[in-house]
This record gives sequence, C-alpha cells and structure tokens, in this order.
Amino acid sequence: MAGTDSDAPVTTVAQAPDAPPAAVRLPRGFGLVIGAQFTSALADNALLIVAIALLVQQGFAPWWAPLLKFGFMAAYVLLAPWVGPLADAFAKGRVMAAMNLVKMGGLVLAALGLHPVAALAVVGLGAAAYAPAKYGLITELAEPAALVKANGWIEISVVSAALLGAVLGGALVSPVWLASSFAEMGDALDLPADKLTGSLLALLVIYALSSVLNAGIPDSGQRQRSAAHDPAALLREFRSANRRLWQDAEGGLSLAATTLFWGVGATLQFAVLRWAGEALRLPLSQAAYLQAAVAVGVIAGAAAAGRWLALHQARHGLWAGLALGLLMPVVTQIDQVPTAAITLALVGAVGGAMVVPLNALLQHRGAVLLSAGRSVAVQGFNENLSVLLMLAAYAGCEAAGVPIAATLTGLGLAMSAAIAALMLRSRRAFRSPAPSDAARSR
Repeated sequence: MAGTDSDAPVTTVAQAPDAPPAAVRLPRGFGLVIGAQFTSALADNALLIVAIALLVQQGFAPWWAPLLKFGFMAAYVLLAPWVGPLADAFAKGRVMAAMNLVKMGGLVLAALGLHPVAALAVVGLGAAAYAPAKYGLITELAEPAALVKANGWIEISVVSAALLGAVLGGALVSPVWLASSFAEMGDALDLPADKLTGSLLALLVIYALSSVLNAGIPDSGQRQRSAAHDPAALLREFRSANRRLWQDAEGGLSLAATTLFWGVGATLQFAVLRWAGEALRLPLSQAAYLQAAVAVGVIAGAAAAGRWLALHQARHGLWAGLALGLLMPVVTQIDQVPTAAITLALVGAVGGAMVVPLNALLQHRGAVLLSAGRSVAVQGFNENLSVLLMLAAYAGCEAAGVPIAATLTGLGLAMSAAIAALMLRSRRAFRSPAPSDAARSR
C-alpha cells in the first residue's frame, strides 16, 4: 500500500509487554491530550443542544433535529480516505488545533444564519479529522503495554464530555442564560442567531481553549506522508488499508467488535429515551437521567478495563459484549425507575469494559499494519457507517410501529449472537506466534 512499509515485521499482541496494567505509566503530555480532547468534545456535545434550539428559534419542523447528528457524523464516513493521511503527515497536536479552528468556523457560520444542519456538517468536518489525529497520537506516544490504560482514560473523557456537554448545552439555552449580560451582548451584535449568538460565543471560547492545549502537546516526531496525492489515489489507498485491517485476524476481530458496539450504542441512545417514556412514564427531562446512568456505567467499566486488563487480554472484552446484549431484553421487563437506573448503569459498565481493551487492540494492530492516522480513519469509517445504518434501521422500526420492547430485545439478541460468533473467531486470532515469527520480530 502506498505510504506504508509493507516489509516491516508484523508483531502480535502476544509479544506486547506483560507489565501489570495498574503499574504502567502513561506517556509524557498525555494529560494535555486528555484536556484538549475533553474540552473539544464538551463543546461538540453542547453544540448539539444549542443547534436544536436554533432550529426551534428559526421555525423548522421537529424532524430536522435528528438530521443535525446525521450531518455531523456524515463527514466521518465521507472523508475517511483523506483524514488519515492528513493526520499522519503533520504533528498531530497541530492538526487537532487546526481542526478546532474549523469547528469554530462552523459556529461563526451558524451565527451568521447558515442552516443549523449545514453548520453542524462543517463542525463535523473538523471533528472527522480531529479523531484520527487524537487516537493516532495516543498510539504514537504510548507503548503497547500502556494502550489499554490510555484508552480507558480517553473513553472516560469522551463519556464525561458527553454528560457535561448535555448539561452545558441545556444551560446555554436556558432562560437564565438568555437573560444574562453575555447573551445580551451577543444579541447586540444583531446576527441571525439572535440571543443564541452569546451561546455560540461561549462555545467558541471552549474550542479556543482546546486549541491552546493542543498546541502544547509534545510532538511524537513521527511523520508518514502518503505517496499518493490526488483524491482517487488516496481513495484506492484507503480501500486497501480497510481491506488489510479487516483481513488481519486480530485487527479484523477488534474492528468488528468496536463497529458493532458503536452502532448499538448510538441506537440505545434514542431507544432508552422512548422506552423510559412508554414503560416508566417519564418525561423527556427525566428520561435523560437514565441516559446519564448508562454514561456513568461506561465510565466505571472503562476505568476498570484500563486498570486491570493488559493488551494481550483484550479478548476478554468480548465477554462483556455478550453480557451487554443479554442485558437489553432484561431492561424491557423493568417497571421501576431505581431498578432501571441500576440496570442501565450495568449496561454501560459492561459496554465500557468491552470497548476499551478491544479499541486498544485495534489501535495496536492498525499502527503495526498501516499507520496511526490511517488505522484510526479506517476505524472511524466503519464505526460511523455502522452508526448511520443502525440508526436508519431503528428509524424504520419506529416508522413501522414496532414496540420498543421488541426492538430492544431483538437488538440485544442480535448483538449477543454476533459477539458469540466473534468469540469463536478469537480462538484463532489470539494464538501464540510461531517460533519463526517470534524470532523474526526480535
């Protein structure tokens, strides 16, 4: 494949250091990566709420709201062949800082009256290039033994940003904020966003802070410029990288698992809200707390996996995925809010325990087979395509009037069956390397 060293020896997880996970040190500058990632993701999640308020303010029909997320995520799929080489060609901290500027441009366009869906698509363009730089940098800075622990912290920051971002977004569209002097100052600019101009300005400040943190991230010194430059050649290169990662025993296993996880997780985000409204008779504002219970569980599961699982133990995450699928039919039988909150927290915990080690394994194999940025771009393409397809299937079930309990049960059982098939496959993927391979890798 152009841009990669196809003659490099292929190492396996079995060759990664076996240091106790809790004793592994994170790389220098990792705190800055976490801080930059958290602030940027915080603004991303808050922006979705502000954009929904913009739709309402401008008189758009309610069905436009889901298109905000669709527009944001479409860039991850459409730009995947090009964002990986971009992340690999430059210092990844600088790429992340530049992509925050792109996000800020989307906010400015929203304030100037661009349709909120189009403005979110611009922000999504920046986010799509930010992701391979972020995860690729982790792979470059951290030793293989530290990848699970590093990914645990990344997932904790992602979920924490989602939780607090929703809270921040709600605050930025609340009557208290809209009556504040900052909102009045934004309104005085006489832009199409009116008082929500102040909300967009507040998010601009957060993106700017993330860019400052990005600029301080140490450079790994690794560069890998693509031999191809025209879009068609880069597309062919991406297709080759995608095929190579899927065909690798360990890479394909982990890619299948994480792709399944994120598709199911995105569907659960909407399904839980509907189930809570129908089964527990909760209004939307209170149903959102059950989403928070899932997120808290994900944080706990991710932290546990990062502390107690080493890279060579990544296959154990599949057991957590099996439990996740089997818990979903259980959720549909609950009719008490406290029990629902505890069970959904458990769902989140096994989800976090599943995705962290398998994501670390995927990054390790991707960096070995391809490069840090390219492998994350391939991962993002598959995972976000899964999200779009599963959300479309869920919308089809909604349109057809399928009961939410049946949808959740079917989704859970299908996930369990898929994970069981991956567990059978893992018996081959995690075999110890042959002596000749081990000798060649020394």
